[in-house]
This record gives sequence, C-alpha cells and structure tokens, in this order.
Amino acid sequence: MAVTVDVTYQGDLECVLTHGPSGDTMRTDAPVDNRGRGARFSPTDLVGASIGSCMLTVMGIVARDRGWNMDGATAKVVKEMGAEPRRHIAKLTVDITLPVALEATARATLERTAHTCPVCASLGPLTQVDVTFHYA
Repeated sequence: MAVTVDVTYQGDLECVLTHGPSGDTMRTDAPVDNRGRGARFSPTDLVGASIGSCMLTVMGIVARDRGWNMDGATAKVVKEMGAEPRRHIAKLTVDITLPVALEATARATLERTAHTCPVCASLGPLTQVDVTFHYA
C-alpha cells in the first residue's frame, strides 16, 4: 500500500509534512549543527524516532497476536551523525525497555522481532544500529 506525504518548504530551513491518509501534520527544522535553529525534529531525528517507533510497533503486533502484554514498553534512541564520505546518520543506539513480567520465550521472540522492523531493514551500510533490551 502506498502512502503519500506532502512536504512544503516554508523557508528558513523549515518544512511542513502532511500525512495524506489522515491529514495529520508536523513540522521539521534543520538541526543547529547544520545551520538550523533546532526548534523541531530534524529530518534525521525523524529517522531515529521512526526506528524506535517501528521496533515497538512490530513487537506490539507480535505481542498482541500471542496475548502478551507489553503496554508501557519504551524505546530511547540516540542518533549520531557522521561526516564521511558525506553527512549521514552514522549510528542509532536503541534502548528498549519491556515489562519484566514477559517470560523468556516472549522476550526472545520480541527481541528477534525488533531487528526485523521495516525501518531497520531500510537503512544502508553507513548506519550502524545497536539495540539493547532492558526489563523493568
């Protein structure tokens, strides 16, 4: 299924993004280290947010299908930029916290599932992804 996102440049390094199916909007700004104000998510920040959200979403699908409760699970993503051979996302460090009540089988399945998320599968060889799981 194709999804359209309309992007309009507003000037001063800001864009407005409109999600076609829902009409939901958000804005981006260039980061401070790339001549922006850093007043909003940058486009590369959205990649970091996307990988965390995608991992939790695919894990949530698996958990729901199997009757496992992972409500309250969180992901913290740290994005690091690189400069060579050109500006790019060099590393995404993802810390996922899941409910301690999940049994060993559920934990192993969910951890494997996180690594199969579509965002992770879409990143190129210049981007290192490190994922750590915690249970609390």
